[in-house]
Amino acid sequence: MTRLQPGDLAPPFELPDQDGRPVSLMDFRGRKLLLYFYPKADTPGCTTQACTIRDARSELESLGVAALGISPDPPAAQKKFDAKYALGFPLLSDADHRVAQAYGVWGEKKIYGRTTQGIIRSAFLIDEEGRISQAWYQVKPADTVALATRALAAT
Repeated sequence: MTRLQPGDLAPPFELPDQDGRPVSLMDFRGRKLLLYFYPKADTPGCTTQACTIRDARSELESLGVAALGISPDPPAAQKKFDAKYALGFPLLSDADHRVAQAYGVWGEKKIYGRTTQGIIRSAFLIDEEGRISQAWYQVKPADTVALATRALAAT
């Protein structure tokens, strides 16, 4: 599994959001983007991560950063997740794992002693030109925003 490094071009994508509308990386050109991958909507860790990002949206927006989540869930599941927690930012469906593979976040992981294939929770800070500023693999759900804001403060 190839891991992205700061300075790498962020792999392009276009995926449906929770409303079925296509969203692409190019839609965020000229803005910073906090892109995060999560295993499954409405599970404890994913809910913690999404709600932490929701609660920090005004702070992130004041820093010029948009937020975007990606999981293998279908748009209907993403929509329920968004509505249940009033997340208010795009959640994209990567059903075939193509984008997750391009970002190096689809792979082998252990859950409750079992080895499975799936999303390795990760987050990326992407700059205005579409380059990776920071990459955090195996990020803890509650740490995503703190890592991003710390990285933004250092620039």
